[in-house]
Amino acid sequence: MINDKQTEQFAKLVGEAKHITVVQAENPDGDSLGSSLALESLLSELGKTVTMFCAVEIPRYMRYIDGWSRVTDEAPAETDLFIVVDTSSASLLEKAKQKLDLEPSSLVVIDHHGTTESIDATLVINEPEAVATSQLIFELADHLKWEVTFTAAEAMLASILADTLGLSLPSVGADSLDVVAELHRRQPELTIAAIEQRRRELGRKEIEIITYKGELLQRVEYFFDNQLAIVVIPLEEIKQYSDKYNPSVLVLEELRMAKQVKIGISLKLYDDRITGKLRDVNTGGDICDQIAVEFGGGGHPGSAGFKVNSTDIDAIKKQVVTITGKLLV
Repeated sequence: MINDKQTEQFAKLVGEAKHITVVQAENPDGDSLGSSLALESLLSELGKTVTMFCAVEIPRYMRYIDGWSRVTDEAPAETDLFIVVDTSSASLLEKAKQKLDLEPSSLVVIDHHGTTESIDATLVINEPEAVATSQLIFELADHLKWEVTFTAAEAMLASILADTLGLSLPSVGADSLDVVAELHRRQPELTIAAIEQRRRELGRKEIEIITYKGELLQRVEYFFDNQLAIVVIPLEEIKQYSDKYNPSVLVLEELRMAKQVKIGISLKLYDDRITGKLRDVNTGGDICDQIAVEFGGGGHPGSAGFKVNSTDIDAIKKQVVTITGKLLV
């Protein structure tokens, strides 16, 4: 998927840099974290100094991926090259831009999401056919004959598993499965089971969270003959529960089992913004990315997100309902 010109340009930019900062968006997920960790390992093997940056705290539910604690929200003193992973959307990097000098001449983007609001960079590698950003990172490493350490391989595998729901999405095909198989061949001790066990153990919920989940489900609003389900999560609940379990994930995982619901959307209301997490909860919507781009976000047909600099939750919810209604068949 990545052409020779892109590979050569990437190798040149990396070769000329001493200190590289890998940047995640303000809605980090398993793919962005795994991609960051993979690049940290790959580039460190080349003798580079690597900083992993994210303007927001890594959510607790992602902390089964080893190495998450090395991600910082502090800007390094000097950076020769920035590599943004798993987003091409400028609106998802606003806080990063406040701390980092993301000039196009020293910026690379590696992503697999379609977006209408691409970042200006000296090199953009964006291949929506890839199931995860780590698939592209593996291709680059493979073409450049970089050593794929166990740490890098496990991070890439965790990334791919996270973005494909354990290789269960329709987008998973021969190319992505070939990458998974090759990671296993290069690191025989690597296992999906070990990653999944850590994820499951971390995902066990306290009774308080089970009770809160019930409260969230009672607040879900349904539209268009129950095809659209929306829940609003206010700031006080974000503060109270996020460290124990991501409220959005908590409710969307349950809506995935609803027979009539096609699209599940959680809207988080912060003191200065609203974020949206969208999921095709019953493999019948396939319009999440189309909804997200209307708000400057992006993603995939079955999974997407956005951020808007507004706190008018009623207005944003109304827009979401209106846009979704036009797209639902």
